[in-house]
Parts: sequence; structure tokens; C-alpha cells
Amino acid sequence: MAQGTRVKQRGTVLMGCAGGMLVAAGGLAAAYYAISTRSVAGAATLPAATQTEGAKVTTGGKALAAYLATPIAITLGGKTAVTTRTLAELGVEVDPEEVGRGGPADTAAEIVVLAKKGSIPVRIDRDKAAKALGDLKQHFDMAALDAFLDLEAHEIHADTPGKAIDLWASMGHIEAAAREGSTAVELATVGVPARVTKAGIGIDDISQVMGHYVTHFSVGDRDRNFNLKLAASKVNGTVLKPHEEWSFNQHVGERSEKEGYKIAHVINAGEMVDGLAGGTCQISTTLFGAAFFAGLDIPKTTNHSRPSTYTPLGFDATVVWPDTDLVLKNPYDFPVALAYRVANGEAVVEVLGKQRPFDKITFAREILEETPFNTEERIDDEMPDGLTSLDQGGFDGYKMMRYRRFYVGGKQVREQKWTVTYKPVTEYVRRGTNKDPNAKAPPVKELHGPKPPGVVGDKFEISQ
Repeated sequence: MAQGTRVKQRGTVLMGCAGGMLVAAGGLAAAYYAISTRSVAGAATLPAATQTEGAKVTTGGKALAAYLATPIAITLGGKTAVTTRTLAELGVEVDPEEVGRGGPADTAAEIVVLAKKGSIPVRIDRDKAAKALGDLKQHFDMAALDAFLDLEAHEIHADTPGKAIDLWASMGHIEAAAREGSTAVELATVGVPARVTKAGIGIDDISQVMGHYVTHFSVGDRDRNFNLKLAASKVNGTVLKPHEEWSFNQHVGERSEKEGYKIAHVINAGEMVDGLAGGTCQISTTLFGAAFFAGLDIPKTTNHSRPSTYTPLGFDATVVWPDTDLVLKNPYDFPVALAYRVANGEAVVEVLGKQRPFDKITFAREILEETPFNTEERIDDEMPDGLTSLDQGGFDGYKMMRYRRFYVGGKQVREQKWTVTYKPVTEYVRRGTNKDPNAKAPPVKELHGPKPPGVVGDKFEISQ
């Protein structure tokens, strides 16, 4: 065994002390190391190569290199280890300014002594550490989960905060663990709040269907169906706060080509023609029906200029941007949500919230007057002479009373009524005047909607 320890530091050879300071026996050094490593709580278990009896290496050399190659367990949030990395992989390196200041670090045993004092001569390379922690973030950061309304299941899913590794604070944790010889390091984390919280949604109960309504449409008209789905998507998930007033036009917005709407059938001055955003009125009508049976207030509504084929006479609500609007108001002391689904030839609206305070709500109507429609002839000089075709079927005009009746315990407790008027819709007949025997008849036009049934005195009602 050598009589002294030779230490190389910053290129200067320092001679160790002699005499009584010498460690003369290799067995004594090995025994000291074994005892020390067992007694230091959390000290790193160093590789066997550094535990050789009596091993002597240069300061900042093999012993520290072996120490930096030691795997350290990484924990998050006080949980069990999620992975391991070597100290070097985490950006820990020898600190040349610290080497020897706290005592020799030539052997594994000496590093253990320094670990007790938290003075192993290492430091953090911030760039390397940031890169290593960035890689860990990709694997272990947990994104927050937003709260959302499960409208089909009638449930509200609460938000769940996320968690992310705090790079800069974690560097301090790593450096402290490395200087103390710890076998594990808990990285610093920060909470990541959800963008949408349950409180922010503004409703805590959608378990009850307060009112619903369904209308049907042809699945073959793709452009009209597209408009239906687009407008419905603007309504779906809407929450009305207690006593809040809600405007269809303000919420859905302009129905323009820029917003994605397509050309489809619309009613213009009583006549069915092709126009932009055709089908939107079916969305407002279906919503009107659900709101009617849910007991929502309806401060503003306008019926079509002609009866609709997808809803009973007197039970429709047209909208035209920007002036003709459907306005609803939540009269309850609790919020309600609107659930809208358009699929498989059905437009379905549900008003969701707490238990409705009424046992039954009834829509009733009574026809008071009927006005016959007129017929107008349109001359067509390309159609064969004497040939006629029907461009548009006529509709009689109606004046009627619409009622909404509320019942509790089988007893009517409230009634609302509106006067609803439909003007007569002119019938248009096309007559040909072309005397050329080779003139060809035009293709037959599709007629949109039969004459709705109804006579004076006719009564009708449905309830939910």
C-alpha cells in the first residue's frame, strides 16, 4: 500500500500529508467504505469498479465519472419512480471549481463522505438539463381535460387539471440530489388548469329532458342537409343562464356563403325557390318546438309566409338574417342547455336541465278563418301551344289561435295564446304558346309541399 495519496488538481501535483494521516491498510479503507454507504440515507449505490479496496484515482477523474454514470430514479408528484436516468444524462457534470474544496473525491468512499455534507463537487449544465427534461416532459406531462357536456348521456363531465414538469425548478432539484448522492430525485411539477371548467360551463345538471321536438327531412337533398347540420352545430351545447334572453340570429350568426352555407330551397314571398342557407328555418322551427314544450319564454317568433310540411300548421318559426329572429328566454332559476342532433333524416332538439315544474305542457290551435288562394297564369313562348304545367301549388290562407297551456297535478295553471296568420299562397300555372310542332315540353318541376289540411273550426293539440 502506498504511503500517501497523490492528488492531481488543475494541473498541480499536491502531495498528501504523511505520518498519522496515512491510511495504511487497504482492508481498513474497504471496511470504512462499506459502513459509510450503508449509513448514508439515500446515498447513491456506486458501480463496483469504484468500490475496489484501496482504489485511488485522480480528483475529478474516474470516481466522479463513475458517480455521474450512476442511474438515479426519477419521481413525479411523490409517486414511485417513473423512469431512471444517469446523472450525466440529466446534465450533471463535475464542477472544477469545487473539486477538492470540500475534501478529496478520489475514491467512492470519499464521495460518500462528501455526500453526507451535500458537497459532492458537481454542477448542472442548464442547456443539457433543459434538453433532458424536455424529453421527459414529452413522455410524462399530463394535459388537462376540459369539462364538457355529454348531451346524449345527459351528463356533465368535470374538468381534470393536468401536470407538467417545471424545467427550471427541476434543475435545482437535480443538482441538490446529485450533490447529496441521493438515489432518487423528485422533479418539480406545476399544475395545468383546464381551459373549460365545470364552473365555467355554467350548468350543473342536465339530467332531465324538459322538452323535445323532432322534425324530418329528405336525406337526398345534400346541400339543404349540409345547411341543417351547420346551423344546428351553432346551437348545440348552448347554455341559457337563469332569466337569460337568447337570440337565434345573434348566436348562429349570418348565414352567408363565407360562413359555408349552400344554395337550397327557401320560401321567398310565399314561393318556394332556391336561395342561400335554405333549411335554416327548419332548425329554428325544431328549436321553437322543444322550447315550447320545455316551458321557455318566447318573446319573439314569426311564422312562415306559408305553412311548413315538416311541422303542424301553426307550430313553426322562421328566421331571416338579420331582422326576422327567434328569441327565447329562460324563465327558470336554474340554467338549461340545448342539445341538437341532425342525422338520418331527423332534426332533434332537447332542452336539458333540472326537473320541469310542470306535469304537462300542451300546444293547441284552432283555425278561425280560411282564405282561398288565387291562380295566376304564366305565358311560356317556348312550351308547345296549349300545354300547361303547374309551377307551384297554391295554399289557402289561415288565421288561427295558438295556445300553450301549463298543467300541474292535472290542473291547468297557466295559458298563453298567439294569433297566427298565413297569407294565401298563389298557384302558378305555366301555359305554352309556341305553335311550332317540334317545340319540346319542359321537364316537370317538383312541387314542394302539398296543401296542408285544415278547415275553419278545426282544432288540434299535442302535449308533453
